[in-house]
Formats: sequence, C-alpha cells, structure tokens
Amino acid sequence: MVTKTFFRKVCELREDLEKQIVIITQQYDNIVTSSEGILLKIDESIRELKKLVKDFTFESIADEVQFFKEHKPYFISRYIYYSAILHIETSKPQAGDKSLRKFYESELLKLKTYYAEQIDFYNYYRRKATYLDHKYFARRSYDLKMKLSTGLYNLDEDFNTSHDHKIAIIQANELLENFVIKSIRNMGQDIKPDENGYKLAWTSSKVSLIELIYALHRTRCFNGGNVDFSEVVRFAEKWLEIDLGNCYKTIGEIKSRKYTKTKFLQLLTENLDKALEEGED
Repeated sequence: MVTKTFFRKVCELREDLEKQIVIITQQYDNIVTSSEGILLKIDESIRELKKLVKDFTFESIADEVQFFKEHKPYFISRYIYYSAILHIETSKPQAGDKSLRKFYESELLKLKTYYAEQIDFYNYYRRKATYLDHKYFARRSYDLKMKLSTGLYNLDEDFNTSHDHKIAIIQANELLENFVIKSIRNMGQDIKPDENGYKLAWTSSKVSLIELIYALHRTRCFNGGNVDFSEVVRFAEKWLEIDLGNCYKTIGEIKSRKYTKTKFLQLLTENLDKALEEGED
C-alpha cells in the first residue's frame, strides 16, 4: 500500500466514524445508551485502524509522526471521551443541584490537575512545536531520560509511541470540559469566569519566569516588598499552573552566569524597544 492510499483510508475511517457518532447521538435521547453505542463503533474503528498500521510500512519518520500525532489521537480521544461520559452519567449523585454541581466541579478539578501535571508537554503541543516529534511520535524512539508513562512497556509497540496517547487525553479532556460545563449550565447555573476563562500558559523556560519574578520581587512590586520570595513563586505556580522547582537553586544558577546574568530581562527590553519603535500593538 502506498502512503497516499494509507492516509486516504485513515481519513475515510475517521469520516465514517464521525457520521456514525452523529447518527447514534440522534437515535437515542438517553446519553448513557448513546455513549454505549458510540463506544462500540469507536472500538470497531480503532481495530480497523490497527489493522491498517500493521499492514503498512511508513516510508519516512515524517509520515510516521504525522499518523501518530495527527490521526491516531482522534480515534483514541473519542474513546476516552465517551468512556468518561458513561462513567460520569452513571455515577453522578441522584440528589439536589448543590450536590450535583459539586460532583461536576470535582470532574473539572480532575481535568485541571492533569493539565498541571502535564504542563510541559501541553505547552509543547499547544505551541505546535516539532523539535521532539521524532522522539514523541515515532515508535521505539522514546528517550528514557524523558518523563514516560509507567505503563509504556505494556503497550503494543507497533501501535503506540511514547506520547500519542497524551495528545488523545488532552483532546478528550477539552471535549469533556465542555460537556461538564454544559451540564452545569443546563441546571440553570453558570460557571464563574475564573473557572472557565481563557487559559494563559507560560511557554518560555521556567528559568526565565523565575528571573522575571525575582526582578519584580526585588523591585518591591508585590505587597510593597513585604512578602517572601517563596510566596511570590507559589502564587505564580498556582496562577500559571506550573511547577518551578527549587527557585533558590535557580536564582543561584542565574547569579553564577559568566556573561549576561539577566538574559531574559534583556530580551524583554529588546523586544519592547523594537515594538515601540515599529508601532506594534
């Protein structure tokens, strides 16, 4: 099978699954019943997808990356999503709105926790970065020094890479977040802006963030200087959902730089000066 034919079959399989999901959703009023039917269809599609991959040899790493980064996660993410809906709808409390909202909010917290735990990869994926694709999305090419799943060796090496499942989880979580929020709103309630606001993700290095925070702290920008640096760091970690590690060790490393100690601050100054000169927004 040539590469063009392989990807055409993958796309056809996806389009067919999308149609089947719509049909089943319209067929049943009960979300539990429809989710069960959809899961059966997704299972069939994933089995077909697995057969396609088993009988196909990728001509290049780029083709392999394209499949495991862009195509396979769609199928797996839908399986994760509808499995989660099935679990939520069959285990939610049959009580008042207060208990039900608390239940839904706990589900949102789980999604937020996963996001925080996977912040580095989440940022890589959201920025559409590619420099680690050959390790993340090519089979048997993972780097043992990276943060890998403990179940990596239990996976089918012909159908899995070290990180394609993480993309599927991210995509499923985005769908699930919308579902939970909609469920809360269907109760006649709403989500506060800070519960479902636009997420800002720090995409520069952690060292750069600590350099910036330390500069603001030393300039007494927080509480007039009447606050410990560690408290400022903890606030930034919570706000940006990021783990900055041992901040004092990082400050020590910044101080020991041989040449330019404030590299990030100088970069900020250069970019700001350039933007002001060119009249950019």
